[in-house]
Amino acid sequence: MAGTDPELVTRLTGPAGRELLSRLAELMPTYAADAALGVTTRLRADGFDPELVTAALAQARLRAMAHDKFGPATATFGASAADLYFTADGREQATRPELAVRHAERFTAAGVTAVFDLGCGIGSDAIALASAGIAVSAVDADPLTVAVARANLSPWPSAAVILGRAEDVALPTGPEARHTGVWVDPARRESRARDVSGRARRLWSLDAISPSWAQVQAWAAQVPATGAKLSPAFPHSSVPAGAEAQWTSWRGEVLECALWWGPLAQVAGRTAAVCRPGSPPAVVTEADLRDEPALAALDELGPWLHEADRAVVRAGLSGALPGRALTPGIGLATSAAASVLPWLRSYAVIDAMPLRPKAIRAWLRARDIGRVTLKKRGSAVDPDRLLRELSARGAGAATLVATSIAGQSVAVIVEPGGVAASMTT
Repeated sequence: MAGTDPELVTRLTGPAGRELLSRLAELMPTYAADAALGVTTRLRADGFDPELVTAALAQARLRAMAHDKFGPATATFGASAADLYFTADGREQATRPELAVRHAERFTAAGVTAVFDLGCGIGSDAIALASAGIAVSAVDADPLTVAVARANLSPWPSAAVILGRAEDVALPTGPEARHTGVWVDPARRESRARDVSGRARRLWSLDAISPSWAQVQAWAAQVPATGAKLSPAFPHSSVPAGAEAQWTSWRGEVLECALWWGPLAQVAGRTAAVCRPGSPPAVVTEADLRDEPALAALDELGPWLHEADRAVVRAGLSGALPGRALTPGIGLATSAAASVLPWLRSYAVIDAMPLRPKAIRAWLRARDIGRVTLKKRGSAVDPDRLLRELSARGAGAATLVATSIAGQSVAVIVEPGGVAASMTT
């Protein structure tokens, strides 16, 4: 609903708007841009307001775009992409349901019964909290976003959406805060500055977020059960004493660093949570770190290569990998055996050599390999250029890892889940 105003959103979420969206779903069960003109003409002929029709079509498009992220409703997240209302920015920036549910579980495990959701956006985290039986006071300063959040949270009587600045909310203090929590999602984009695709410009500095980092810490001092959703770029040096900073990935993509204070902190310090569909989250902590020296030369590379999930790397915990690191901090290690840890992938090492395109190309041609999958960790090589330089004809395929060992650029040819072979370096 980009470009609409709060009044139009209120109309679209009211009886007339819901009737229109229902009629639109009948005419176009799956959003299709090439059918939009014909559907618009039909709806206007049926007597629907042209402005409302335009807003409904925009909403249908956003719901289609949100399908993979939000999917169907579940017992722990009681809304689906087909039920929710979105803004263009809100669809992109809202917490994934799977992660929102994990946030809510922290509050319920700590005995929190009421949460102030400061900077609620379109209401994704508030929905998870309300679905868990927690009373939610959701606050946002943008009138359009508040109108959308009110529609999304309307099925939960225990959830209230308030228009206002998060900094102006009167939070409980002392004993009154015992069963109260705060969840804050500071704005990390500048809505008035857009990139070429129309997306709000991302803010990378911790000092640029709104509410400020100092304000977030002040809330945590006032209400012990405070959590905050921050960027994966959150600096390790800024983790407050006694708090937990957890970097979380979903299907290998690092989506957030969440800070947890007081009873919400499960492990003080830096942790990583690796989340995948159908599996419980795998959590890595600083206690899992090993004290093994990194490789000093290419010929020390073992028969197995291990790759840490990117959340583990972002959390600075790649030292938990089994064996010895190729280079500290890049998330690759080698050992004599495969590993079945849920937060890493093991590869059989087929061969390894200095990263010289001519020599690698000769190696590929000698083995009739024409298709190369390139992975890059800790290397400054241009992947597109390297793949062009390695172009060869052949029926076979290979996976090549461009990385570094003791400051030397190297290429490691691996087989995912394969049987380790002897190397010829």
